[in-house]
Amino acid sequence: MQFGRSYEEFEVGAVYKHWPGKTVTEYDDHLFCLLTMNHHPLHLDANYAEETTDFGRNVVVGNYVYSILLGMSVPDVSGKAIANLEIESLRHVAPTFHGDTIYGETTVLDKRESQSKDDRGVVHVETKGYKQDGTLVCIFRRKVMVPKQSYLDARGGEQPGRPVLREK
Repeated sequence: MQFGRSYEEFEVGAVYKHWPGKTVTEYDDHLFCLLTMNHHPLHLDANYAEETTDFGRNVVVGNYVYSILLGMSVPDVSGKAIANLEIESLRHVAPTFHGDTIYGETTVLDKRESQSKDDRGVVHVETKGYKQDGTLVCIFRRKVMVPKQSYLDARGGEQPGRPVLREK
């Protein structure tokens, strides 16, 4: 199973469809809100959401949707990354509700070799997240510093740091 890519493996225009999707539960949303101290009643209080919002129900906190998509993209995009350099833009386009399933895909927009070190490069990608009905809910662009194959070879190849099994 591939986990991330080296610089040479990225092609401008490539699209990676992340799998599987993630169904968002009320528990997931509430736990994320509580862990991040986002206590807005739109996300936590069903009565408030029903009585006072246009949605009539709780909306999943946007940063959780973004985090799901970022995590989904790791095996395809940043699993070998040296650094996430920049989140260039982040837009929440439509609401996500408890019970919705999020899917994602990432397009490679550009890539360039590092100006300071010859064993790495920077990949510019755009990730889109959408619900089970195809509705776009979130879109963001980021730049990721990824190693060239020479960097990986110098540090142990595909699974650097993996110990060797010693049998008794």
